[in-house]
Amino acid sequence: MLDSLAFVIFLVAVALVFDFINGFHDSANSIATIVSTQVLPPKYAVIWAAFFNFAAVFFIGVPVAKTIGTGIIHPDIIDNLLIFSALGAAIIWNLITWYFGLPSSSSHALIGGLIGAGMVKGGSSVLVWSGITKATIFIVVSPMIGMILGLALMILVLNLSRRSNPSKLDHIFRKLQLFSAATYSLGHGMNDAQKTMGIIAMVLFGKGLLGPTFYIPFWVVFLCYFVIAMGTVSGGWRIVKTMGTRITKLRPMGGFCAETAAAISIIGASLAGIPVSTTHTITGAIVGVGSTIRLTAVRWGIAGNIIWAWILTIPVSSFISALLYFILKPFLQ
Repeated sequence: MLDSLAFVIFLVAVALVFDFINGFHDSANSIATIVSTQVLPPKYAVIWAAFFNFAAVFFIGVPVAKTIGTGIIHPDIIDNLLIFSALGAAIIWNLITWYFGLPSSSSHALIGGLIGAGMVKGGSSVLVWSGITKATIFIVVSPMIGMILGLALMILVLNLSRRSNPSKLDHIFRKLQLFSAATYSLGHGMNDAQKTMGIIAMVLFGKGLLGPTFYIPFWVVFLCYFVIAMGTVSGGWRIVKTMGTRITKLRPMGGFCAETAAAISIIGASLAGIPVSTTHTITGAIVGVGSTIRLTAVRWGIAGNIIWAWILTIPVSSFISALLYFILKPFLQ
C-alpha cells in the first residue's frame, strides 16, 4: 500500500494541503500590518499578498527546497509513511496554533515532523545535524535580525522626517506600505512555498520518479506557489488581530518599516537556502518598530506567549510525528 502510486499521489495531495494551510496560517504575517494601518481593507489585502506570493515563482530558484529535501534527515531513509507523519504533525500543529491565534512557524513544524518520524525509524544517526543546527539557530536569529532592522529603519525614517508635516507623511507611507507589503509577500512566497516543494520532491525521489539525482521539477514549483497563494487568499483572521494590533499599535510609517525589515531578512535567507520562519521575522520587526516609541508600547505579555509557541513548535511537532509514525506503521505496512 505504502509503495503504490496511488499512495504517492495521496502524499502529494497531503503536501499541498500543508502548503494551503501554510498560506492560510501565514496570511496574517503578510497582511496584518497593512490591515491594521487601514491602508487596505482585508479582502483586498489578501489578494495583494497572494499575488506576490505567487509572483515569487519568477524571482528565485529552489535553494530552500533542496535544504528541506536533503538537509534535515538523510534522504536514503525516507519512506512514504515518514513523509505522511511529518506532514500530519505539521498540519495538526498549524491548526492548533491558528485556533489559539498564535503566530507560529510552519517551517519549524515541518522540520520537527521530519525529525520525529526520522528518529522513530532510524534513530539519531539519520539526522543531518548541520542543517538542523542552521534551522534551529535561526529560531533566535531571524526575529533578532527582524527586530534590529525594524528598529534601525524606524529610527532612520523618524530622523529623516522629523520636520515633515504629519498628515503628508501619513499619506506618503500609506503608498509606500503597498510596496513594502508586496516585497514582504514576495519573500514569504520564496521561503515558505519551497518547503512543500522539498517534501513533494522527496516523495517523488523516494519512488524513483526523479531518476538518480534529486531535483525539483518545475511543475512542482509552479503548483506549490499557486497553492500557497490560494491559502493566503483564504486568510488566517484569528492571527491577523494578534500580529496587527495586540503586539503593538502600528501607523503606516511603522508598518512600512516592519514589512521592509522582515522582507530584507527573509529574501536574504531564501537566497542562502535557509528555511526560516516568516512569522518569527515579521514579529521581531513589529517589536523593533514598537520599541522606538517606548518599551511599554510593546505588549510584552503577548510577545511572551508567541515566544513560547516558537520554543514548543519543533519538540511538539516532533512528538506528534513520532506518535503518528509509531501508531500507523502496523496498519499501513
